[in-house]
Amino acid sequence: MKRFYESNFFPFLLTGLVIAADQGVKSFIVKNWPDTTGRGVFIKDVFDNGLLWILHVRNKAIAFSLGHNLPDSIRPALFIIIPLFLLVALIWYYFKSNEITPLQRWVVAGIIGGGIGNLIDRIFRPQGVVDYISVRFFGIFGLERWPTFNIADASVVVSCIVLLCSIIFIPASSKAQADA
Repeated sequence: MKRFYESNFFPFLLTGLVIAADQGVKSFIVKNWPDTTGRGVFIKDVFDNGLLWILHVRNKAIAFSLGHNLPDSIRPALFIIIPLFLLVALIWYYFKSNEITPLQRWVVAGIIGGGIGNLIDRIFRPQGVVDYISVRFFGIFGLERWPTFNIADASVVVSCIVLLCSIIFIPASSKAQADA
């Protein structure tokens, strides 16, 4: 019998940690700095140099505010039902596939955690997903600041990058040996 840390369920500890950290920080932000203006609330310039700001903004759209012009009646279908379907499909693939390496299982668990963290906001916070991290981007891609994000967003993005790199750079023979 496999020990828990050897099972496919072990990486879901990361899922739980991402959800707990994301929702904990979001609850703290909402409680202590309510956004009564609808335009966001500036909380702190962390290093007093403009590099990292903590804000309280609400995003009713998805990444980079895509879909913010959609009617309120369409948003729930697109931003709750489709991501929920994708998460269920990802979890199904996670458990059914024998081709996923242990590293890939961890990063998929990070993607699932971030996806669930933002889905919780979409379902239980009708004002929008709570975003609070704003990073100076020094004019790269024409952006002075990167779009405001949260722990769930960061988990999804970092996990997707690691997953993509693992697919591209880990040869098939190494994947077979990692599974053995």
